[in-house]
Amino acid sequence: MVWGGRRHIALAAPLAAETRAWPSPIHEAYPDILARRGRPTCILATGDPFHYGIGAEIARLVPRAEFRAYPQPSAFSLACARLGWSLPDCTCLTLHGRALPLILPHLQPGAQALVLSWDGTTPGQVARLLTERGFGASRLTVLEAMGGPRERIREAVADRFDLDGIDPLNTLAVAVAGGPGARILTLAPGLPDALFESDGQLTKAEIRAVTLAALSPCRGDVLWDIGGGSGSISIEWMLRHPAMRAVAVEARPERAARISRNAQALGVPGLAVVGGTAPAALAGLPAPDAVFIGGGVSEPGVIAAACDALGPGGRCVANAVTLEGEAALLAAFSARGGSLRRLSVARADPVGGMHGWRAAMPVTQWAWTRP
Repeated sequence: MVWGGRRHIALAAPLAAETRAWPSPIHEAYPDILARRGRPTCILATGDPFHYGIGAEIARLVPRAEFRAYPQPSAFSLACARLGWSLPDCTCLTLHGRALPLILPHLQPGAQALVLSWDGTTPGQVARLLTERGFGASRLTVLEAMGGPRERIREAVADRFDLDGIDPLNTLAVAVAGGPGARILTLAPGLPDALFESDGQLTKAEIRAVTLAALSPCRGDVLWDIGGGSGSISIEWMLRHPAMRAVAVEARPERAARISRNAQALGVPGLAVVGGTAPAALAGLPAPDAVFIGGGVSEPGVIAAACDALGPGGRCVANAVTLEGEAALLAAFSARGGSLRRLSVARADPVGGMHGWRAAMPVTQWAWTRP
């Protein structure tokens, strides 16, 4: 039996074996594939099946000794060969079946990005997004149907993108160029407050940077952001690495919706948003590696529920600006240990024709690691 996309099966025809085209969603085929263990079964794929391909999915289901893979040059390798780009210096992404904003964190001036497209409309959508974000001078190269008789390579600048009739099978190469007003998501924590839509419930940039450091994100960690507000902590957590995951818990529906909009606008559409009040809203969430409590810290049971959910080495960080919140953190420090610190920030503001320091409300921060 031969499994593959309809295009792959047509390219391989005629075949003596029985053929099966992938269903949608593709994982519905996995039980039938596994039922054939011990019998010859072939899966057709494009290029390297372990680079955004079906190979990694099958390898999770079938023991390594039971399959053989025959990779060919990936679309990324072919694109670099056509363009003369160095593959290790490129960011390799896929927008095939994934949200367009995922490209946003990778829009760094001078970067080279290779993107697997969903269909023929993807290059135009990326061009519009780049232009909206101030990267209209970026050069886009559309590499269509590489390696076959329909291969074609065309270029355009993002803010003057006019390519049409693009083959659905295409890879997009982006030479990123930012203009003076480009909205760059810098690599350091503590993004400018202005990047976040907010009703005032926002952990400010300086405090956010210190808080992220205290949370100590590691690749693939899961964060609970309790009292998400504008979602700034969970968004910046996810920006640290593509494998990061986070759940923002927010009681107010309008704020929960705002968190989702901020996540889309800042390139982390995978941020999960849960409406509800902690600790009740924490039931059933994926186990956290770290917890941030930015709202509701004085509510009964919130700190205890957060700490109890963590495994050994898990981190809990809580911020408070009210006396009631600070009292809750002092009690947690007395009962569990950890560390306490007071964070104060002052910014220069106009005072008549001159400037003076205007202090923000001090923040008490408690950090605790579960033994």
